Amino acid sequence: MGWLKPAPPPYDPLVWRNLPWQDRLKQACQAWAVQGYGAPYGVYFLYLLKVLAFVGVWCFFCSFSPGLGDVTTITGWCFEPVAYQKAVVWSLLFEVVGLGCASGPLTARYWPPFAACLHFAWPGTTKLPFVRGFPLLGGNRRTVIEAALYGAFVFFLLRLLLSPTLTSVMFAPCVVLLGCLGLSDKTIFLAARAEHYGAILVCFLFADAWLAGAQAVQLAIWGWAGVSKLTHHFPTAVCVMTSNSPSTPFRWLRTRMYRSYPDDLRPSALARRMAHMGTVLELGFPVLLAFGGGGWATWLGLALMLGFHTYITSNFPMAVPIEWNVHVVYGGLFLFGHHAGASFTQLDAPWLAGFLLVVLVAIPLLGNFWPRGVSFLCSMRYYAGNWPYSVWLFRGESWRRLERLQKAADWVPRQLERFYDEARIVGLLSKLPAFRAMHLQGRALVELLPKAAPEMEQYTYVDGELVAGMVLGWNFGDGHLHQLQLLEAVQAQCGFEPGELRCVFVESQPLFGAKMAWQIADAADGVMDSGEVAVQVLRERQPWG
Repeated sequence: MGWLKPAPPPYDPLVWRNLPWQDRLKQACQAWAVQGYGAPYGVYFLYLLKVLAFVGVWCFFCSFSPGLGDVTTITGWCFEPVAYQKAVVWSLLFEVVGLGCASGPLTARYWPPFAACLHFAWPGTTKLPFVRGFPLLGGNRRTVIEAALYGAFVFFLLRLLLSPTLTSVMFAPCVVLLGCLGLSDKTIFLAARAEHYGAILVCFLFADAWLAGAQAVQLAIWGWAGVSKLTHHFPTAVCVMTSNSPSTPFRWLRTRMYRSYPDDLRPSALARRMAHMGTVLELGFPVLLAFGGGGWATWLGLALMLGFHTYITSNFPMAVPIEWNVHVVYGGLFLFGHHAGASFTQLDAPWLAGFLLVVLVAIPLLGNFWPRGVSFLCSMRYYAGNWPYSVWLFRGESWRRLERLQKAADWVPRQLERFYDEARIVGLLSKLPAFRAMHLQGRALVELLPKAAPEMEQYTYVDGELVAGMVLGWNFGDGHLHQLQLLEAVQAQCGFEPGELRCVFVESQPLFGAKMAWQIADAADGVMDSGEVAVQVLRERQPWG
């Protein structure tokens, strides 16, 4: 791996692409186990610079409030309430313009590396309305009115950041506009991380209760994220992350994550222990923070929380939620360290309490037991390896029909042509099917791909995440964004012929469930087949079959 050039895979990419599909997948998975994605070191440096810019711009916005913003005295003002409020608003703005999660090369977003703001503000781009057919907001293509709503949302967020003081009524326009944007386009709602920042915005409407409300939001995020890892999926996520991490470049460690590299790539005992320890930690430190009362338990909880998020951030997971993790650490120190006295148990605003019960309890509970009905983000099932996903199969050159769409980003191989030759492009993209297959849920593709495309060698495999990033302007691991609704929107504009585009849609495993639901659809003919796959079967299967 070089500073600007990706690590070459241990096979000739131009020979590899002509092999039978199963052979290609096996070689790519074996390469991922020791190389990960193989991104250049310079890419990680750019992400670190982005984190510094994220913090620096927050300080700049804080400088509009008297006594705040001086980096040299940051420890003296960073725990002021207005500083935290601006951190939430700035983090929301950072995400909703596409600078945060799922940005840059580690998510196959090469040029432009940040496309969401261009897409969301451009009339005519594809979107996913919450209710299709809803007056003014229910179409599949963005209107001038909807682009203006997005512009207004950004404007009011900037207005908050540039204001010296913040009052509860000042947050109301942002809350209303976020709700309207959610009706217009589910993608924007999720990109804003509404389950986190949006919920805290609502808390800010209650001047005397927002600290307790924000504590409840933060505890729910940690708690549900821990609960979501109580499945057999998480150990494979640990394996994939460790093999890809620039912080663990040691071949001996990466191979020990698997039972017997290179022939058995199921999680080893070490990987399972790491997964169990991570789950216990993520469930444990929120309890210490919730009931520590500012004493030794609080400080222990804060130390464990800091170590937990530092470990995640240092591994640069593929979704690269780096700034989000930075914000969560700051939020934990602010809410449970400096303001430990504002316990969430003392929340005395009935309307806010009712709202939080819905978004922090009812919706995540529903999403864990009925995952097909709720986004994994709103369910707070973060990085558990148990996500909905899809694979889009384009026969021959049929992918060129996507050029009929109005979009800010191009076909990913074309983006890469700006930087690399053909062999390096094929080598990089060869790792993407491996990333999916190495997760437990991805092993369902062994039986589903032949059902969708018996002659697999005639099709180009494209992960649904790449399709969403190009067609919707944003993606972050939520397969609901690139399932049947998106396929229907794409077909209405591109007109694929029967057999030209086939899709495999796989749903998450319900909490304490034993199976995962799937669908296979043709762009022209609709759903062709559906069924379920037992997770126990996948546990015994290699990524390539």
